[in-house]
Amino acid sequence: MDLFYAIKEPVAQLVTRLFRNGNRIIPSDHKGIFLTLFFLVFATVTGVGIVVPLLPIYANDLGAPGLYVTMIFASFSLSRTFLLPLFGKLSDRKGRKPFILGGLVIYVLVSFAFVYSTTVDGLIFIRFIQGAGSAMVMPVVQAYVGEITLEGSEGYSMGLFNLSMFLSLSLGPLMGGSIHDLMSMDAAFVCMGLLSFCGLILCFVFLPPLSMETIRLKNRIQVPLALLIKDWELGALISFRYSYSACIGIIWCFLPLFADKTFGLSGSKIGLLVMLGVFVSGILQVPMGYAADRLNKKIMVLLGGAFSSLGILLPFFAGSFFDLLVAVTIFGIGGGIAMPAITAMALVKGDAKKAMGSVMSLMTVAQSLGMLTGSLIAGFAMDFFSLKFAFPWGMFIMITGTLAFLLFYNHHRSNGKLGAE
Repeated sequence: MDLFYAIKEPVAQLVTRLFRNGNRIIPSDHKGIFLTLFFLVFATVTGVGIVVPLLPIYANDLGAPGLYVTMIFASFSLSRTFLLPLFGKLSDRKGRKPFILGGLVIYVLVSFAFVYSTTVDGLIFIRFIQGAGSAMVMPVVQAYVGEITLEGSEGYSMGLFNLSMFLSLSLGPLMGGSIHDLMSMDAAFVCMGLLSFCGLILCFVFLPPLSMETIRLKNRIQVPLALLIKDWELGALISFRYSYSACIGIIWCFLPLFADKTFGLSGSKIGLLVMLGVFVSGILQVPMGYAADRLNKKIMVLLGGAFSSLGILLPFFAGSFFDLLVAVTIFGIGGGIAMPAITAMALVKGDAKKAMGSVMSLMTVAQSLGMLTGSLIAGFAMDFFSLKFAFPWGMFIMITGTLAFLLFYNHHRSNGKLGAE
C-alpha cells in the first residue's frame, strides 16, 4: 500500500500540472525542437511498426526456417550495434541534424526496396541497411532531447518523449495487420515508406540548421568510450536494457509466428497482440517518468523487472488468444514502470560524463544486442525444440538482467560512498 500511495501522489500532481499549466507540459526551453523530434519519431516508428511484426510471417511464407527468420532481425541488430558508438560520438562532435537526416533517407529508400525483394537473402540484406539508418536516428534523437531537457525533469521529459515511440509502435502493428488483411504486404511496405518520408520532411524543415544547434556539451572535453564502459552505474542500466530488449526480441520476432501457427489468428489479431503490450507501456511512460523524478528509481526498475519476467513467461502456458493478451499486458506494465527510470538515469549519466550521444548509443547497443539474443533464442527453439520454450528462456534472461542491475548499481553506490569518505 505504501508503494501505491508513493506512486499515486506524483501521478495526481502530474494530472494537476497538465490541466493548470498547459504551457509548461514540455520541460524544455526549446519546445519547437522537442515537438519536431516527437512527431518525426512518431511518424517514422509508426511506419516501421506497420511492417516489422509481419516480417516473420512474410519470411515464413517465402520458405524461411526459424534461423533464417532470426537472421532477418539479427542483420538489423548487427549493423546497428557496430555503427551506434561511431554515430553517437560523431554527433556529440559534429551536431545532430545531419545524422538524423541521413538515417531518415535510408529509412525511405529501404521501405521501397522491400517491395522489390522476393527472397529471404534480399530481406536479410535490406534489414542490414535499415539497421545502419536506425543507428543514425534513434540514439541521436534521444541525445538531442537530453540536450534540451531542463535539469530535474529528466524522467518526465524522457517519459513524454518515449510516448512517441510507444504509441507509434502500438499503432503501427494494428495498422499493419489491417493493411495486410485488406490489401497486401506490399501496401504495408509502401505505407512505411510514406511515413518515413513525412519524418524526413519534418526534420528538414523544422529542426534548426547545424550552425544554430545548441549542444550543451560541444567544445568540452569528453569522457573516452573505454572509460564509459567501465562505469558500474552505466553497466547496471545496460544490463537491464539488454535483458528487457531480449524479451522484446522474442515477442516481436516470434510471438506473431507462435500465435499464427498455434492459434491460427488473423493478421489483425496478431497486430492487436503486439500493439497491446506496447500501448500499455506507452500510456505509463509520462506518469511513471514524472514519478521517476520524485521516487527511488532503483525500486521502479526492480518492480518493472518483476512484472516483465512474469509477462514473458506466461505465453508458455497460454491456451487461448485471451491468455496471450494478458501476458503481453503484464509485460507492457513492467516496461512502463521501469523504462522511464532507466532512460532518466541514462540521461543524467550522459550529462555528467559530457557524452550524451555516446551514452545513448551504448544504451541502444544494449537494445540491439538484446533483440539479437532474443531472436536467436526463439529461432533455435523453433528449429530444434518447440517455439514455446523461448518464453521460459526469456524469463531467465529478464531475471538475470534485473539481478545484474541490482548488483552493479549497489556496487556503484558503495564505491561512491567509499570515495566520499
